[in-house]
Amino acid sequence: MTRAFQWATLVLATLVVIGVVLQVYFIAVYMLSLLDGAANTDALDIHEGLGGAVHGVEILTFLAAIGAFWKRWGLIGLAFSLPVVGTIQLGVVEADDEWASGLHGLLALFVMVIASIVAHRAMHDLGMGRRRTPGAPG
Repeated sequence: MTRAFQWATLVLATLVVIGVVLQVYFIAVYMLSLLDGAANTDALDIHEGLGGAVHGVEILTFLAAIGAFWKRWGLIGLAFSLPVVGTIQLGVVEADDEWASGLHGLLALFVMVIASIVAHRAMHDLGMGRRRTPGAPG
Protein backbone atom coordinates (compact mmCIF):
# COMPACT_ATOMS: atom_id res chain seq x y z
CA MET A 1 0.00 0.00 0.00
CA THR A 2 2.87 2.37 0.79
CA ARG A 3 4.22 1.87 -2.73
CA ALA A 4 0.91 3.02 -4.22
CA PHE A 5 1.07 6.19 -2.11
CA GLN A 6 4.68 6.74 -3.20
CA TRP A 7 3.64 6.50 -6.85
CA ALA A 8 0.67 8.80 -6.26
CA THR A 9 2.92 11.32 -4.52
CA LEU A 10 5.44 11.19 -7.36
CA VAL A 11 2.79 11.68 -10.05
CA LEU A 12 0.91 14.41 -8.17
CA ALA A 13 4.02 16.39 -7.21
CA THR A 14 5.22 16.16 -10.82
CA LEU A 15 1.85 17.48 -11.99
CA VAL A 16 2.28 20.45 -9.64
CA VAL A 17 5.67 21.23 -11.21
CA ILE A 18 4.26 20.94 -14.73
CA GLY A 19 1.25 23.03 -13.75
CA VAL A 20 3.42 25.85 -12.41
CA VAL A 21 5.50 25.86 -15.60
CA LEU A 22 2.33 26.06 -17.70
CA GLN A 23 0.97 28.86 -15.52
CA VAL A 24 4.16 30.86 -16.01
CA TYR A 25 3.87 30.34 -19.77
CA PHE A 26 0.25 31.47 -19.93
CA ILE A 27 0.75 34.53 -17.73
CA ALA A 28 3.72 35.50 -19.91
CA VAL A 29 1.51 35.20 -23.01
CA TYR A 30 -1.06 37.43 -21.33
CA MET A 31 1.46 40.04 -20.15
CA LEU A 32 3.16 40.23 -23.55
CA SER A 33 -0.22 40.60 -25.25
CA LEU A 34 -0.83 43.66 -23.06
CA LEU A 35 2.32 45.23 -24.48
CA ASP A 36 0.90 44.72 -27.97
CA GLY A 37 -2.28 46.51 -26.89
CA ALA A 38 -4.60 43.52 -27.34
CA ALA A 39 -5.06 41.63 -24.08
CA ASN A 40 -5.20 37.87 -24.61
CA THR A 41 -7.84 37.13 -21.99
CA ASP A 42 -7.90 33.46 -22.99
CA ALA A 43 -4.35 33.11 -21.68
CA LEU A 44 -5.34 34.81 -18.42
CA ASP A 45 -8.37 32.53 -18.07
CA ILE A 46 -6.20 29.46 -18.63
CA HIS A 47 -3.65 30.75 -16.09
CA GLU A 48 -6.37 31.25 -13.48
CA GLY A 49 -8.05 27.92 -14.22
CA LEU A 50 -4.75 26.10 -13.94
CA GLY A 51 -4.13 27.88 -10.65
CA GLY A 52 -7.24 26.36 -9.13
CA ALA A 53 -6.38 22.93 -10.51
CA VAL A 54 -2.78 23.10 -9.30
CA HIS A 55 -3.95 24.11 -5.83
CA GLY A 56 -6.22 21.07 -5.73
CA VAL A 57 -3.33 18.84 -6.80
CA GLU A 58 -1.16 20.38 -4.06
CA ILE A 59 -3.74 19.24 -1.51
CA LEU A 60 -3.88 15.76 -3.05
CA THR A 61 -0.07 15.59 -3.02
CA PHE A 62 -0.06 16.28 0.71
CA LEU A 63 -2.71 13.61 1.35
CA ALA A 64 -0.81 11.03 -0.72
CA ALA A 65 2.43 11.99 1.06
CA ILE A 66 0.92 11.05 4.40
CA GLY A 67 0.73 7.45 3.18
CA ALA A 68 3.99 7.61 1.25
CA PHE A 69 6.11 9.08 4.03
CA TRP A 70 4.29 7.82 7.14
CA LYS A 71 6.17 8.65 10.35
CA ARG A 72 8.70 10.75 8.46
CA TRP A 73 7.25 13.98 9.73
CA GLY A 74 9.77 16.24 8.04
CA LEU A 75 8.73 14.98 4.60
CA ILE A 76 5.05 15.08 5.51
CA GLY A 77 5.56 18.66 6.74
CA LEU A 78 7.29 19.55 3.50
CA ALA A 79 4.36 18.12 1.52
CA PHE A 80 1.97 20.01 3.81
CA SER A 81 3.77 23.25 2.97
CA LEU A 82 2.65 22.85 -0.67
CA PRO A 83 -1.03 23.68 -0.05
CA VAL A 84 -0.07 26.18 2.67
CA VAL A 85 2.23 28.17 0.38
CA GLY A 86 -0.29 27.72 -2.44
CA THR A 87 -3.06 29.19 -0.30
CA ILE A 88 -0.88 32.15 0.67
CA GLN A 89 0.02 32.58 -2.99
CA LEU A 90 -3.65 32.75 -3.94
CA GLY A 91 -4.26 35.22 -1.12
CA VAL A 92 -1.56 37.71 -2.06
CA VAL A 93 -2.78 38.01 -5.65
CA GLU A 94 -5.97 39.53 -4.27
CA ALA A 95 -4.06 42.11 -2.20
CA ASP A 96 -4.69 45.78 -2.87
CA ASP A 97 -0.97 46.47 -2.63
CA GLU A 98 0.81 45.69 -5.90
CA TRP A 99 4.04 44.95 -4.03
CA ALA A 100 2.26 42.28 -2.01
CA SER A 101 0.64 40.99 -5.21
CA GLY A 102 4.12 40.61 -6.66
CA LEU A 103 4.76 37.84 -4.13
CA HIS A 104 2.35 35.69 -6.15
CA GLY A 105 5.01 34.88 -8.74
CA LEU A 106 7.78 34.48 -6.19
CA LEU A 107 5.74 32.02 -4.16
CA ALA A 108 5.09 30.05 -7.36
CA LEU A 109 8.83 29.38 -7.47
CA PHE A 110 8.70 28.08 -3.90
CA VAL A 111 5.78 25.81 -4.81
CA MET A 112 7.74 24.44 -7.76
CA VAL A 113 10.86 23.79 -5.68
CA ILE A 114 8.90 22.15 -2.85
CA ALA A 115 6.99 19.94 -5.30
CA SER A 116 10.28 18.98 -6.99
CA ILE A 117 11.79 17.93 -3.66
CA VAL A 118 8.69 15.91 -2.72
CA ALA A 119 8.73 14.20 -6.13
CA HIS A 120 12.45 13.45 -5.79
CA ARG A 121 11.95 11.90 -2.35
CA ALA A 122 9.13 9.74 -3.70
CA MET A 123 11.38 8.66 -6.59
CA HIS A 124 14.11 7.79 -4.13
CA ASP A 125 11.73 5.73 -2.00
CA LEU A 126 10.57 3.89 -5.14
CA GLY A 127 14.19 3.03 -5.92
CA MET A 128 14.39 5.16 -9.04
CA GLY A 129 17.60 6.85 -10.04
CA ARG A 130 19.88 4.71 -7.94
CA ARG A 131 23.33 4.09 -9.28
CA ARG A 132 24.30 0.55 -9.94
CA THR A 133 27.44 -0.73 -8.36
CA PRO A 134 29.71 -2.20 -11.05
CA GLY A 135 29.56 -5.98 -10.91
CA ALA A 136 26.39 -6.01 -8.80
CA PRO A 137 23.58 -8.29 -9.97
CA GLY A 138 20.50 -6.75 -11.46
